[in-house]
Amino acid sequence: MDVRRGGGGGRIVGAARRALTWGALPLPMRITNGLAMVSLVLSSCDLLRLCSDRERPLGGREFATVVCQLASVVYLLSLFAHPDAPATTTGDDDDGQGGSRRARPAAVAAAAEPAPMHGHGGGMMEADDEEIVAAVASGALPSHRLESRLGDCRRAARLRREALRRVTGRGVEGLPFDGMDYQAILGQCCEMPVGYVQLPVGVAGPLLLDGREYHVPMATTEGCLVASVNRGCRAISASGGAFSVLLRDAMSRAPAVKLPSAMRAAELKAFAEAPANFELLAAVFNRSSRFGRLQDIRCALAGRNLYMRFTCITGDAMGMNMVSKGVENVLGYLQNVFPDMDVISVSGNYCSDKKPTAVNWIEGRGKSVVCEAIIKGDVVQKVLKTTVEKLVELNIIKNLAGSAVAGALGGFNAHASNIVTALFIATGQDPAQNVESSQCITMLEEVNDGDDLHISVTMPSIEVGTIGGGTCLASQAACLNLLGVKGSNHGSPGANAKRLATIVAGSVLAGELSLLAALASGHLVKSHMMYNRSSKDVAKAAS
Repeated sequence: MDVRRGGGGGRIVGAARRALTWGALPLPMRITNGLAMVSLVLSSCDLLRLCSDRERPLGGREFATVVCQLASVVYLLSLFAHPDAPATTTGDDDDGQGGSRRARPAAVAAAAEPAPMHGHGGGMMEADDEEIVAAVASGALPSHRLESRLGDCRRAARLRREALRRVTGRGVEGLPFDGMDYQAILGQCCEMPVGYVQLPVGVAGPLLLDGREYHVPMATTEGCLVASVNRGCRAISASGGAFSVLLRDAMSRAPAVKLPSAMRAAELKAFAEAPANFELLAAVFNRSSRFGRLQDIRCALAGRNLYMRFTCITGDAMGMNMVSKGVENVLGYLQNVFPDMDVISVSGNYCSDKKPTAVNWIEGRGKSVVCEAIIKGDVVQKVLKTTVEKLVELNIIKNLAGSAVAGALGGFNAHASNIVTALFIATGQDPAQNVESSQCITMLEEVNDGDDLHISVTMPSIEVGTIGGGTCLASQAACLNLLGVKGSNHGSPGANAKRLATIVAGSVLAGELSLLAALASGHLVKSHMMYNRSSKDVAKAAS
């Protein structure tokens, strides 16, 4: 139903602009606006030359110039007469890069506000919005094309949300909409957004690690987790702090290729692993990035299938896209040397991404870190409420023997995954890479004649970055900034990502220490009843 007010001219212009927006012509509004401006400028210049040359005869070109001038003026005036046009952008590209959005003057917007319809989850619905929602709900307009057709990511998400409600018959009123920069996630984090999920973020610490104090942000819905890590941080700080060592920095990608025979696959394996060929293959690989540098190639055969595991440093990025581009470059070169090589997939699961594998546990992937601390005996008793002897015995029986009985692969720990996941979500990492990033072995020993406790965590596959992916989101960037590792380190590329990996390991160390203490003292259930159950008397529970 057309709810616009105005004469026939307004309806005609509105219909024409709707056609330009999402109907007959697949052009974003910024392009049509730009064409109109160019037409206005060129026709104005031509008319000025015509006025200066009075003896020039009038012809078809002059008539066309006048028509272009009038059409451009009418179109541009319609931008102020009809508020359904998306706000003009300055430097905004379809991929979300560029400058900030420029809003219309408030007085003009208020004067031109159309009669609204009530939408669900996004505020008021305009007449054009109603038609677009109907088109999406019917399937005439694919939902994934809304951003490119409208040129306004927030409006696209709002209309998609309303179309979803109509198609499913279920509302999403509890799913927040306002407060998210939908332009920032375009082409970066999420496709076809309709809102975002809220997660509480707690801060544990300070964690004294390598002589620095860190307040660790953790996004979680598990009560008691932040409190437990916080207690571990307190015990570590009271004992002089923890110390970390970065053993290796190497992101991996392993394509799968097939050759006519196992003999031929073995020839390719020998070629790829030959030290004499490494410099050449590295030069081909390194062309893909300023920061990606090939470190190693190791191959494995399964019949006539060959899996080549490329590892490289990736600066401050987590680096999956970086290493994948480099691998594609090398595969292109190898196909010239081995024309009978058939590329099956750029990823053959020998990488191994988002899966618990022995190759990651043994060789490492991403950042390989060891973190350790010596906890004083009196701190074990006063802060952790247990003894050194009980902690050492518990770790052997639970984390080492118990995990072996279970057939664990990299799971010789109490709850490393808990801390890794909470930190990953808070800082914009890929939560699915928690699978290999949480591979950890926790070791506890009596030192100083049994008076003190030595604790360490060894984590061979921490996959983190401080640029790219979810790190661009405002909330996640704020958490990275809290840790002092936001963005890239221009003075020492890769330093921020390495430090973040050590913070992850240090936080896991604190979490392991506290949970083992709770188990050894028999306080685990009591703690969860206090912090992991809803209570109206919050002050009483906290005390």
